[in-house]
Amino acid sequence: MVVTRKEIDGSEGVPQFYGKELRFKREEAGLTLERLLNGSYYGITYLSEIERGYRRMPLDLAQHVDRALSTDGFFERRCGDVHKARRKGHATYFFEVAEAELRARTIDEWSNTLFPGLLQTRPYAHSIIRSAYPLDTPEEVETKIDARMRRARIFDDPKKPEYWAVLHEALVRHPIIPPAEMAEQLDHIADLVRSGRIVTQILQWNAPTRPLTELPLFLMNFDDEPPLLYTEGPYHGQTIDDPSILAKYRKAYDRLRAAALPPEVSLALIEKAAEEYRNGQHRS
Repeated sequence: MVVTRKEIDGSEGVPQFYGKELRFKREEAGLTLERLLNGSYYGITYLSEIERGYRRMPLDLAQHVDRALSTDGFFERRCGDVHKARRKGHATYFFEVAEAELRARTIDEWSNTLFPGLLQTRPYAHSIIRSAYPLDTPEEVETKIDARMRRARIFDDPKKPEYWAVLHEALVRHPIIPPAEMAEQLDHIADLVRSGRIVTQILQWNAPTRPLTELPLFLMNFDDEPPLLYTEGPYHGQTIDDPSILAKYRKAYDRLRAAALPPEVSLALIEKAAEEYRNGQHRS
């Protein structure tokens, strides 16, 4: 069987350029991932994800790579550039989560007040960012929007991560953008669902889960890392990795999912609402 590897597009950003150059130098030297890592404390998967732009290169590993490839400190010097590129457009409390989601095997999300960042269109993201950061310049707003749009590129991979979102009915019924843009936002989510790339459920107003709906939840599972939970407010975020706390939130999420409308019914509700917004028929 011939395995076709995925090429790295170095034009996507600094991490991808860095990773592509790393792969080029490694292969030019005739080294496998395993041989390049010989003498370090890192694994093959870790280095592979750096090459694909999914992870940031730690300083000690960059120094090891420079020695092994005789690259005269190139990768050590560029570590800071990759770090800054990862942070650009993200709040300081969130950029590590944005990096982790690139490695996630599954993402389960509950959102009660806003459509999740991974599902937002540009107009929707613009409305949120302008509201939360009214003093930002247009350039700063665009930087934040661009960062949010880059996150959604994880759906370009047809299989990973598996993504499941439970959304409160209020997100569909109470728009924060004009009707035509709201129709576009709902169409975008429906397209992802119809393509089989994501699963979405709507939690109705009268669902018997009110005590569990106060905080947004963002749960990530990985192939070779412990799971993580992230939750946030408008100006803060918290990452939780304590197994006992994670287990409680996982059960809470499962109860939300069980109480929500089935995926096919949820899709029909989203599609119907999009048509109503498009045709000026929406009623809150």
